Amino acid sequence: MIELIPAIDIINGQCVRLTKGDYDQKSVYGEPLEMARQFESLGYKRLHVVDLDGAKSKHIVNSQVLSSITTETNLVVDFGGGIKTDEDIEKAFAAGASMVTVGSIAVTQPELFIAWLAKYGPERLILGADVRNGKISINGWKEDSEEDLLPFLSKYVDAGVKNVLCTEISKDGTLAGPAIELYKQVMTEYPKLHLIASGGVSSIDDIKALDAAGIPAVVFGKAIYEGKINLKELWDWQNA
Repeated sequence: MIELIPAIDIINGQCVRLTKGDYDQKSVYGEPLEMARQFESLGYKRLHVVDLDGAKSKHIVNSQVLSSITTETNLVVDFGGGIKTDEDIEKAFAAGASMVTVGSIAVTQPELFIAWLAKYGPERLILGADVRNGKISINGWKEDSEEDLLPFLSKYVDAGVKNVLCTEISKDGTLAGPAIELYKQVMTEYPKLHLIASGGVSSIDDIKALDAAGIPAVVFGKAIYEGKINLKELWDWQNA
């Protein structure tokens, strides 16, 4: 059964969603801690938190928000956005993150990413693979690299990566449905990978389709905030 991971994206300490990663297309949905408490009250165990200020600024900005969530709930939180240095990754773990998602550094400083993988272990490090037009995007989706998705993944799977968060940027925040064929292609190449699909989820049916395709996990956010997914109904389906 697919793992369900609700998402909280943060700008200026508030819960937001962007469309296709565009900071100018922002919707605000309230206070992150209250949203996290709501997820936990319904039975959810995992939470994906993204520091969008951090991604833009290239260093962690909202560590206090992360700390409030990890202190006030029992959710297992993975955290990403702005993790560029040893200080950043230590700050994320010190604020209570169980795992961190790192993408840009894996492109720009692969030796540092490999060092973190060795230091913290593959269970605590999630490789962020954000894709636009087949290329890996970095720095809060502001830049596209020359890295193609499958060779990029191959390099790090060979190095010991077990967890990958793959976002199809053209789908993100659009409620247009997930890039199922892309995720199936990744799973065909790397069947043992714990792939976390992200982007475009608009309904429980989308999540059921990902589950049927054998995708191990899914991150979803905007569909929650826009009332497209009933969290209790989704939880009941998974636990039926």
